[in-house]
Amino acid sequence: MPDIHAARRHCGAVQDMEERLPYNPRRFVSRLPTMAQFLEFVSNHFFLVGAFVALLVLFLANEARRGGRTVSAQELVNLVNRENALVLDVRDRKEYQAGHIVDALNIPWASLESRLSELTPHKSRMVVVTCAMGQHSGAAGAILAKAGFENVARLGGGMNEWRASQLPVVKGG
Repeated sequence: MPDIHAARRHCGAVQDMEERLPYNPRRFVSRLPTMAQFLEFVSNHFFLVGAFVALLVLFLANEARRGGRTVSAQELVNLVNRENALVLDVRDRKEYQAGHIVDALNIPWASLESRLSELTPHKSRMVVVTCAMGQHSGAAGAILAKAGFENVARLGGGMNEWRASQLPVVKGG
């Protein structure tokens, strides 16, 4: 007949050993919040959660409006081909020379405000701003809108998205 007490002692020893390991994912399972706890938190702090959601929506709306609408890589191709849109690349000269969109104009982000006069002849055209990943294009679009450019858009995802879509780039220039 098996010794039940010996089996329990053995299980206890394994459990103690698991708790002493430097990383044991089973140790944290019981500490993770459940959906019921989340819903309880939301219902207990309704105004706090409501304020957070409202601020998040306002932030996202402001970001979307700030630098013009976002266009995809394929939309940019259509804008350039059909509406003669100007592509403004705000990356550094070195990044620009490593690969850029055909006929793109390079004005680095750091000197955009001081070089706005170069863009004055293009005020009537659609201007699509691009950068490496889309992080500077929104702010650059806001600068252009403030300077009186009416048709400003930004390339969503920047040059990373352009390359991921396997669209052509020109090196040098």
